[in-house]
Amino acid sequence: MLTAKELRQKYIDFFVSQGHKQIQSASLVPAEDPTVLFTTAGMHPLVPYLMGEKHPEGVRLVNYQKCVRTGDIDEVGDASHLTFFEMLGNWSMGDYFKKEAITWSFQFLTEVLEIPLEKLAFTCFEGDDDCPRDDEAANVWKSLGVPEERIFFLPKKDNWWGPAGTTGPCGPDTEMFFIFDPKKFDEVAQGTKDGFNAADDQNLMVEVWNDVFMQYNKQEDGSFVALEQKNVDTGMGLERILCVLNGFDNVYETELFKPTLDKIKELATVHDDITSLRIVSDHARTMTFMAGDHVRPSNMGQGYVMRRIMRRAIRHGMKIGIQGHFLGDLSEIIIDQYSDIYPELSQKKEEILKAVRTEEEQFTKTLAQGMREFEKVTEKLREAFSDTIDGQTAFHLYDTYGFPIEMTSDLATENSLKVDLEGFQKAFEQHQELSRTASAGQFAGGLSDHSDESKRLHTATHLLHTALKKVLGDHVEQRGSNINAERLRFDFTHEEKMTPEQKEEVEKMVNDAILAEIDIHFKEMSFDDAKAAGAIGLFEDKYGDKVKVYFMGDYSTEVCGGPHVSNTRELGGFKIKKEQSSSAGVRRIKATVAANQE
Repeated sequence: MLTAKELRQKYIDFFVSQGHKQIQSASLVPAEDPTVLFTTAGMHPLVPYLMGEKHPEGVRLVNYQKCVRTGDIDEVGDASHLTFFEMLGNWSMGDYFKKEAITWSFQFLTEVLEIPLEKLAFTCFEGDDDCPRDDEAANVWKSLGVPEERIFFLPKKDNWWGPAGTTGPCGPDTEMFFIFDPKKFDEVAQGTKDGFNAADDQNLMVEVWNDVFMQYNKQEDGSFVALEQKNVDTGMGLERILCVLNGFDNVYETELFKPTLDKIKELATVHDDITSLRIVSDHARTMTFMAGDHVRPSNMGQGYVMRRIMRRAIRHGMKIGIQGHFLGDLSEIIIDQYSDIYPELSQKKEEILKAVRTEEEQFTKTLAQGMREFEKVTEKLREAFSDTIDGQTAFHLYDTYGFPIEMTSDLATENSLKVDLEGFQKAFEQHQELSRTASAGQFAGGLSDHSDESKRLHTATHLLHTALKKVLGDHVEQRGSNINAERLRFDFTHEEKMTPEQKEEVEKMVNDAILAEIDIHFKEMSFDDAKAAGAIGLFEDKYGDKVKVYFMGDYSTEVCGGPHVSNTRELGGFKIKKEQSSSAGVRRIKATVAANQE
């Protein structure tokens, strides 16, 4: 039985032997990529280097990265979907390309992990009017001994990455699949695209690895031109590959979930609701890692996602009969389980447990309020001589008070009432569509916007960070940032609302730096030297033995990957638009630079 720890180390050792440098997992809250709420892939912390910045550790990198994705949250509980997962990845920043990347992927799968070739299938880009078929990738697979009938050509929606925005780097990818039943797979697939899709529909295989080849730059007119720096970005889901290697039917059977599932089953009275058992286990792990990276439940940004996940876990815990508070106990198990791999969990154990238990206690009160609301609903129905709770009301109980529809239905039955389930589903789907539309930009990929305006705003966050420390105190630390075309958003640790005088002083410090017209430059140095130089930054999230430190005269010295303007005068001016609470102990500033101050 291969353990997760052994799998991580095998991956790192293999690529280090091929000249890669191991870098550490970055925080779940992106420090270098303001366009996403969470780190959703190993490439996000590396965006500046994929765009041409020089990485301190060189052009070949490898790591395992903690990630969060909530786009498929409704699928959690099936065999493979998770909100938190670990991604094994290796990268080439303008160094090797398809031949080496594919060869090493093949060697790792067949030689290191000893997966028989008969249990593997591969896909490549089929080509279209924009870009040609990726025969280069397919020919490398063939040269390694892969039978032609196990290579399938699929369209852009299956085998193409990016651009994350409307323009930018993009390119074909090649994906690797583990086959559960080779004989049946070949009978269904028969070497055709439609057959491959049919095999996928019948769950005869699962994707385990993806090699992305960033070789084109999409232009505003929709055309594609070759990139000067061609990159390789790969990703293999740890939980998924661990599952198939050990012969399990689903990821929840692996060692990664056993401790929490055992505890959940011990607390639960209902054991045949497999989906709810899995949801509680998955969400408990996600909230623990979020809390370990300073996220706290709130009504905005990362905090909103954490709150949603925690309350969903509590609701499903109730559904399987768990009484009282339990999430803190699960967090403690997860902290102990992962601390040797992610030591920040043990270092912040008390903070994590406090955040989890406080939110759980608050939601218990919300549920009590919901019960009082339900009583009002039943009273109104009796007065109206009605016996049906309409869909909008049922959704209101779900959305505002966290009542799952099953709970509302059970309560209705106890009160000789019915629920308009069809109406609830319609309201729920409308809410989902609005949520998807609202979050589409916020969850866009990391390469979507590195325009001149973004560079100005990103540079301004450095000056703001330093000014906040000088005005409010050294306790100020960055807790996240987000940049769009109009403004920057900067979250930082501070308990109290800033006074008008403090905001004015911070604003003046930043504008003084802009008026000073300071040249901006960086140096590569060791982790210890960066600290000795007085650099600020999220030091727990260092990427390797060396870091890049950006200097802005005497105004700012900060660890960062970029991108930045070359002189502070390019910012034009700085103005704080709003200062508010983000979550417990965290404040938020929204600000603009000169071009967006009208």
